[in-house]
Amino acid sequence: MLQLAREPTAPFTRMVELPGRGTTRVWDCAGPPGSGTLMLIHGVACTARLNWGKVFAPLAGHFRVIAPDLRGHGDGVSAGPQFRLEDCADDIAALAEALDVGRFAVVGYSMGGMVAQLLYRQHPSLVSGLVLCATAASVGVSPAEKLAALALPAAVMWWSPALQMISAEVLQPALLGLIEEPATASWARAELSRTNLAIAVSAMQAVCMFDSSDWIGQVDVPAAVVVTKRDHIVPASRQHDLARAIPGAAAYEVDADHAVCITAPQVFTPVLVKACTQVTPRHRGHARQTRGASPG
Repeated sequence: MLQLAREPTAPFTRMVELPGRGTTRVWDCAGPPGSGTLMLIHGVACTARLNWGKVFAPLAGHFRVIAPDLRGHGDGVSAGPQFRLEDCADDIAALAEALDVGRFAVVGYSMGGMVAQLLYRQHPSLVSGLVLCATAASVGVSPAEKLAALALPAAVMWWSPALQMISAEVLQPALLGLIEEPATASWARAELSRTNLAIAVSAMQAVCMFDSSDWIGQVDVPAAVVVTKRDHIVPASRQHDLARAIPGAAAYEVDADHAVCITAPQVFTPVLVKACTQVTPRHRGHARQTRGASPG
């Protein structure tokens, strides 16, 4: 059973200086006394607010929640000449130090799940657990790779001042699919417009090059994988492969597409809370799941 959630305090946002790296926007909400901390890492072209805004309050009823904008996205630090997932992981470590946060569970979505894996590899002393959503150890030849191939090459964009003015809003149909609710569609477009298209394409290329298959089996912290069963970006089979590759990881299925965190939070949230409970020491004894189970 899950611990009863208390009424969460409203999330607040501020800009946080990461020494030697720049400033980034962070959403933060205090959890119940003595609760664990979740570090939420968003997906490509998104902002923390877009990826997590609709699940922030439910999570904060159980945990302290921190959600930064990644470099090059929204109000994140500058991405520099090349977008690298490894740099994003180092940014998160620097943020934890800046906020004086000890160990925390990392919750990554899509590209953010790859950053979460790298954070564990590069800064293992910080990570107490992993929740990997709609992601994989490698996308391989998948719709995500095709999407990157169809987009304009990032190198061309960097050389074209005109293309530098285009935002990632143009990727909404490919990344998020059809959003039927007008207010949600408008909000998604506004948030996507805060990231440059060149950065988004560079990030997609980094995703296509990512491969943790040689070392993901070394993970020795509690882990859960949230599988989006009808995902058109990261095939569900690759998400299940990731769950099988991590010793003791539980798989939680959601019968939805890649953008469920935005388009159907009422479906996604209960499963996400269960997965986070699974990897958080305070709750873990009440929510053990058999590896490969699908409680959602």
